[in-house]
Amino acid sequence: MDALAEIESRLEAQALTVLGGFSPQPGEAGFPRGTATLLMIGLREPGFWPQFTASPEWQDGQSDAMDRWSRRVLGQLACSLGAKALFPFGGPPYHPFYQWALRTGRVWDSPVRLLVHADQGLMVSFRGALALRQRLELPGGTRPCDSCPQPCLSACPAGALGAEGYDVPACHAALDLDTGADCLSAGCRTRRACPRSQSYARLPEQSAYHMRQFHP
Repeated sequence: MDALAEIESRLEAQALTVLGGFSPQPGEAGFPRGTATLLMIGLREPGFWPQFTASPEWQDGQSDAMDRWSRRVLGQLACSLGAKALFPFGGPPYHPFYQWALRTGRVWDSPVRLLVHADQGLMVSFRGALALRQRLELPGGTRPCDSCPQPCLSACPAGALGAEGYDVPACHAALDLDTGADCLSAGCRTRRACPRSQSYARLPEQSAYHMRQFHP
């Protein structure tokens, strides 16, 4: 088994997956010393939500359950690989996960300015990254939006997500109204409108959890 396949196998046991990766320039600032490959790690579906909700971090009822779970699981994996785990939370300062994602060749800027993944569409999210000392060859992909009718541009009931970007105050205001009930209970309508998102098996209760974190 090659190194990437072994890492994927170990991530799969935690309902995680490699969403892409890239090789920083030698000595490039912002990465642990000696980083030859940065792997971007996210959720593997189906299966993540039941596994996560059985974890001690979820069961203890304390705050930031998913972040604490991510630190434990990815931290342990990184230690076993001689790698370093990096996370999109815990700042400031924050690691530039958005810019890193764009360097993978598997994630792009969507028509509504949210990240879109080759397989997961607008449901893509990152739980962390692994900075490896070995250089791995990683596949690229084709931007799905280029051959898509782009229903995401007109899906938001509040018009908060569009070609001009994300109007966060308008989104929060809509979530306080009846028009936002569907987004709160099943996840952002714009993200769900993406055809790639619709083929990605995220459970509605998981999306509802994330919406509650965003809009308590």
